[in-house]
Amino acid sequence: MRVLWTLPYLPWPTTSGSKTRQFNLLRGLAQRGHRITLLTQSRVPLTEPARQALMPLVERLIVLPRRPLHSPLNLLAALNVSYPMRTSINGLAPHLRHRFEALLQEHWDVIQIEHSYSFQPFERALQASGLPFIVSEHQVEWRKGAACQDRLPLWLRPFNSFDGWRYRHWETRVLKQASEVVAVSPYDARQISEMTGRPTQVVVNGVDCDHYQDIRFCPRSQRLLFVGNFEHCANQEAIEWALDEILPQVWQSNPAVRLAIAGHALPDHWKLRWDDPRIEWVGYLPDLRELQKHSAIFFAPLRQSGGCKIKLLEAMAAGLPVVTTREGVSGLQVRCGEHYLGGDAGDDLALTITQLLNQPQRMQQLSEAGRVFVRERHDWSVAAAQLEGVHARLASRPVAIGDVMGGIMPLT
Repeated sequence: MRVLWTLPYLPWPTTSGSKTRQFNLLRGLAQRGHRITLLTQSRVPLTEPARQALMPLVERLIVLPRRPLHSPLNLLAALNVSYPMRTSINGLAPHLRHRFEALLQEHWDVIQIEHSYSFQPFERALQASGLPFIVSEHQVEWRKGAACQDRLPLWLRPFNSFDGWRYRHWETRVLKQASEVVAVSPYDARQISEMTGRPTQVVVNGVDCDHYQDIRFCPRSQRLLFVGNFEHCANQEAIEWALDEILPQVWQSNPAVRLAIAGHALPDHWKLRWDDPRIEWVGYLPDLRELQKHSAIFFAPLRQSGGCKIKLLEAMAAGLPVVTTREGVSGLQVRCGEHYLGGDAGDDLALTITQLLNQPQRMQQLSEAGRVFVRERHDWSVAAAQLEGVHARLASRPVAIGDVMGGIMPLT
């Protein structure tokens, strides 16, 4: 099939779960012989390593610049009731709209739009063409801003609430227009279906299981590992909870325990706030395997649901025993006690870590169960097959303007 795939960022390097998902799904569909044109709007220029990573996967790679975050247009757009901030930042781009309109003159079996917040430049052209298309939504976006409300200055919270209201209307408007909507988990699919009143397809997040198959956890290391993209407040909140409340309790029982924190956009001021030699500030690593094989437990004290969870799946694929919360595994069909251990209170998590580090056989059981679960349900080959099925269904739909435009809100 010929696929027109749009992204509001370059999917390489894979510094976030979303980028990891995009890169591996592109690779999976390319390996199945599909011809992909990737249209991206990026805040960073295309580098030669990114070009070398992406060009083998696509027939055409089109990268257009995104205006700076602090552009006056973004500030003016904040006053527009129709568009939430994230939509304005990633939209209102005539050069992107014109390029998309030109591409629509070609024949496509599938048009895939990634994220509702990137949809604005494509809306009018898709409505006019009547072509069926997919929108892929990695989480319910309007809830994301609400989850960060308490972390904002008091003066900014009313605007954040207003922007959340705008995004809820925008997200509903976008997803109702799509011929197919794709979510990353049954949990997110149920929430999206409540918004649209229609079924939502699931294309799971995945792992390259072969990449991690030779890794073995190291119980003697006493090292906990957390990995995340720290541009997201959920990961920031998890580390703050861990270092303020959970790890101090663990250290009372076992002062030798260490915590390695890896991931993109690690805040510099954290090193001053928690000046402790038992905390290892690793930052972003393109390959986690060396760190994983010197770690005992993957620890993810997340208190927000939804999202990608790819780093947790990668930890399971590497055989690391996982300690997390119910929110940390939301959307994954795992069972506490079989695939992971955890709790929702800091005291429970601290006790679980302390006990598990003294139970190597129990750690081995969790390691083996996690590997089997990921191999069977979350290898990237599984996800690519699911997406290919959605593409095949979309390609078989007749072009019907009334079908695509049913239920949309009027443009303002």
